Amino acid sequence: MAMTPRVQIKKLRPDAVVPKYMTAHAAGLDLCAAIDAPLDIKPGARVAISTGLAFALPAGYEGQLRPRSGLAREHGITLVNSPGTLDADYRGPLTVLLINHGQSDVRIEPGHRIAQLVIAPVVQAELAEVDELDATTRGAGGFGSTGR
Repeated sequence: MAMTPRVQIKKLRPDAVVPKYMTAHAAGLDLCAAIDAPLDIKPGARVAISTGLAFALPAGYEGQLRPRSGLAREHGITLVNSPGTLDADYRGPLTVLLINHGQSDVRIEPGHRIAQLVIAPVVQAELAEVDELDATTRGAGGFGSTGR
């Protein structure tokens, strides 16, 4: 069984919702909006929404911010920088950058579940600058080069 990382959470406002896993095998913790009043996101608009929380992740882990599938399916709401990254050495407020790709305004209410946070291990690579790279069958074939 994998080690369970201990993540410290600090409420930055009293009404902030401490995230939780919604099912026994959920990969992501649901993050909620910590806002004073409902907020309408117009089609094509981007908005930064605070969670009212700060996190301390252990070294060797990151938080991956991901969209909620229900918001994406029903309203076209996703994250601007999906997935976003919460680094282990960041201690500031966690803010979620939402964008409305739908055709109608979308209302976000205080406490509304707006994103997911997946805690995942991180590997930092050792980089080696070389004059040539080893050859592969694919080579430099880019987008779509492996077929459809």
